[in-house]
Amino acid sequence: MINAIEIMNKSPLLADVNITLGYRIMDSCSDVSTALRATADFTQWTGCYTRSNTYGPPVMAVIGAYFSEISIAIARQLTLKMIPQISYSSTAVILSDKNRFPAFMRTIPNDEHQIAAMVSLLSTYGWNWVGVVTTDGNYGQSALDHFVSQASEKGICVAFKSILPQSVTNGDVCSAIMQTARTICKNPKVQVIVSFAKPTHMMYLYQELKNQTLGAGQKMETMRRVWLASDNWSFSSHVKGNITLEDIGHIMGFTFKSGDLSSFNDYLSRLEAAGPDYIRNNKFLQEFYMHLNSSTYSGETELVSKAVNRLREHTHAGTILSVEMAVSAIAQAVVLKALWMKEFKFRKNSYKFDSNGDINLGYDVTMWRSDGGNIYVHNVVAEYHPHSNNFTHTDHSSTQQLQDLKQIISKCSNSCVPGQFKKTAEGQHTCCYECINCTANYYSNNTDMDQCLSCDIDTEWSPDGSSSCIPKALLYFSWQDGFAVVLLTFSALGILLALLVSALFLHQRDTPVVKAAGGPLSQVMLFSLVISDISAMLFVGRPNSFQCKARQALFGISFTLCVSCILVKTLQILLAFQVDPEMQEVLRRLYQPYIIVSICVAVQAATCLCWLLLKSPFNYVIRHPTTLLEDCHEGSYLAFGENEGCIYRTEE
Repeated sequence: MINAIEIMNKSPLLADVNITLGYRIMDSCSDVSTALRATADFTQWTGCYTRSNTYGPPVMAVIGAYFSEISIAIARQLTLKMIPQISYSSTAVILSDKNRFPAFMRTIPNDEHQIAAMVSLLSTYGWNWVGVVTTDGNYGQSALDHFVSQASEKGICVAFKSILPQSVTNGDVCSAIMQTARTICKNPKVQVIVSFAKPTHMMYLYQELKNQTLGAGQKMETMRRVWLASDNWSFSSHVKGNITLEDIGHIMGFTFKSGDLSSFNDYLSRLEAAGPDYIRNNKFLQEFYMHLNSSTYSGETELVSKAVNRLREHTHAGTILSVEMAVSAIAQAVVLKALWMKEFKFRKNSYKFDSNGDINLGYDVTMWRSDGGNIYVHNVVAEYHPHSNNFTHTDHSSTQQLQDLKQIISKCSNSCVPGQFKKTAEGQHTCCYECINCTANYYSNNTDMDQCLSCDIDTEWSPDGSSSCIPKALLYFSWQDGFAVVLLTFSALGILLALLVSALFLHQRDTPVVKAAGGPLSQVMLFSLVISDISAMLFVGRPNSFQCKARQALFGISFTLCVSCILVKTLQILLAFQVDPEMQEVLRRLYQPYIIVSICVAVQAATCLCWLLLKSPFNYVIRHPTTLLEDCHEGSYLAFGENEGCIYRTEE
């Protein structure tokens, strides 16, 4: 804060107009009451500068506080006199309500964006069974409510909610932490815990977890979890106490965007070079000096160096950027409206408070790592972009670190594999379910499906527990079928024999034997046999409309032609052996070979034509549970019977 103010005072923005920013820094001691007394102190004389100049010029703006609970309390006081307040760390959503806090602004995003980032991360890794640890203040309750709301929309269930007293001096805090530790130990399936608590709470919680784990005779590895740390404690390495990071598990923190720290590091270097004389005039460094002096016998110069190094360790880059941005905004502002609505320059970039008084730059995602006993909390592995709600990895190493986390499972129930669906019992969390196999003709093609999908029963089927539908096998009288091969072989032989006999008869057509066999009628009969054998081929292969209509009609007409020729032969024989003159004369008059053949064929053709015109055969599919049988439907079985009857009557 001091460094940022000194930089702005030396900048051309203020130096050219001979304006100097003064400051009065007051420590809230992380306590609301202390912060309220301090706020009342400087607001009492703000606006009554003419009565007394003991305190100097009136306060024009306030930067802070760190914790949301404190910012909410003092914002109510500052709103009465419309004194601008800019926080560099308070993220409670309620502070974005301009009807209640019109004078409040901040250089960071509110918790809705942080919670959205957390929920997105949980969803990405498939962690849908999580615990939440928070405090009972405005910040903790608001964060809990928003997290539960956003998590439920993504199908993430909260296994337990542990609400700790906000003040660590509260007498109930110890029992609350003990109960929280017991809850965590009793929920081994909850491998991911989201925490909005304060650093001190987390330090006590980790210690209690260790005590209960060892007290139960369990190994330390059983307390390992993935901890999603809010900006409240994501860079507070001291929370681990005397417990190793390996025992705690993985800590992923969400921190504010960091920037260039060169100016702050230069400032610390100047402090270190100034030595003990300068530190006596800096109350904040004196606190470090006093703590170090009570635990070491080093010289004053060495104590100053240690105090400065301790500052380097415990000051987060994101906080520094937010503080510097707040100071820069105030330096460029004249009145509240200008501060809120107009853009301001900071490090060659333009920034602007939105309608809620926030500046949303996104978050850095850190993963704590241990190296040689030292904890590195500023290990940035990804960046969260709130406008697109996605993450980008910083480098290949960070990608690998995040990929390793996918091995961790935090679910109430194991995932239902494809072929199953989730069945949740009444009153249970939606994340706790039983996996049931899909029934026949139903399937699920993804994990954790809420219901099975139906197959198209006309063309598909599936057995129990199937992950996909199986096309029904299409069956018909195939050319490769054994019976079809035999049928076609005999048909081919019949055609060949008929053609050979026809050729022989044609060659010997003038001989008495051929003439006695019927002459031209023999050729007609042989032709009809060839057509009948050819029609047999229409019964083989995948049926189509033409085949279904042609095969019965062609066979019926050709076979009728053959039988009518045989009828003529029969009449010829009867005529030859008839001894009764009168009967012989009748038979001789009736014996008109070509007329008889034509009439028989015409009757059969007329029958087939009526059949085809009125209700012709068609191809159709008979659907069985696992197969499709494609066949020809005769259309009208009455017409089919009439067709066959004509052949029978001809034979008679």
